Amino acid sequence: MPRPSIETSAGAAAAAAATRLCDHPGCAAAGDYRAPRARDRLSQFYWFCLDHVRAYNAQWNYYAGMSAAEIEADIRNDTVWQRPTWPLGSRVGLRFDPQVRDFGIFGLEDEEERAAAAKRRPLSEQEQALAVFDLAPPFTVAGLKSRYKELVKLHHPDAHGGDKAAEERLKVINRAYTTLKSSYFPSG
Repeated sequence: MPRPSIETSAGAAAAAAATRLCDHPGCAAAGDYRAPRARDRLSQFYWFCLDHVRAYNAQWNYYAGMSAAEIEADIRNDTVWQRPTWPLGSRVGLRFDPQVRDFGIFGLEDEEERAAAAKRRPLSEQEQALAVFDLAPPFTVAGLKSRYKELVKLHHPDAHGGDKAAEERLKVINRAYTTLKSSYFPSG
């Protein structure tokens, strides 16, 4: 049996659409306009004439048959484009301790080094800020801003799935940036 050509298939579909009647009972007009059959079957359609599709759309309610809680859940799911979410701070991220000058992934890995670093004199606010940015004077405003942008991109909570620890790191970075900017560049 020969296969129908693409032109024949397209022509048959066009012919079927031209002869489709309105699905409204008792209507003999052409059914040129589609309307969804139900909320859970959005890919299945009724075919109506213009007058009947207008009437159907005017009375159709997507949320019909749903409780208030189900409607609220559906709307909330739509606000995140039906993607999974989790509360801030529910995912584990990196830890930063400015006193020890360690982001938890590099630097002071040995326990003895950590203990020695913790016993040192407390760092001033400017020293802590410099440690956060891993900078040493002299530096320029452009260099400070560049390093700030790098750290924000690296430690932003959105880059770590909304991690609460990342949010805290970002606060430390912002405070350090403000401190360095006001300490070394008071007019800028």
